[in-house]
Amino acid sequence: QVQLVESGGGLVQPGGSLRLSCAASSVIIRLNTMGWYRQAPGKERELVARITRGDSTNYADSVKGRFTISRDNGKNTVFLQMNSLEPEDTAVYYCNAENVFGATFWGQGTQVTVSS
Repeated sequence: QVQLVESGGGLVQPGGSLRLSCAASSVIIRLNTMGWYRQAPGKERELVARITRGDSTNYADSVKGRFTISRDNGKNTVFLQMNSLEPEDTAVYYCNAENVFGATFWGQGTQVTVSS
């Protein structure tokens, strides 16, 4: 079992920045992937960014060039740096992890609201 705790969400104006953090209860270098998903009202949950154990990354087209996923293995924490935020980025952001057995785990989510 892996517990994930997100933090860093909030209200920001368009063009602003936020950094989300996801602290894991497990040693993250043992996890296959960690990632961030988001779900806006009335929409399905979608992948935002993902990082593998080998540090390969992939991003949704809508956030490429604006968001950066990174990890601190010593702190078992994954980050999502979000720049040039747009109202369309408003959603609940969820941290996700997948272990070597293919089991997936989710955090409780953190709200990001982009509004003037």
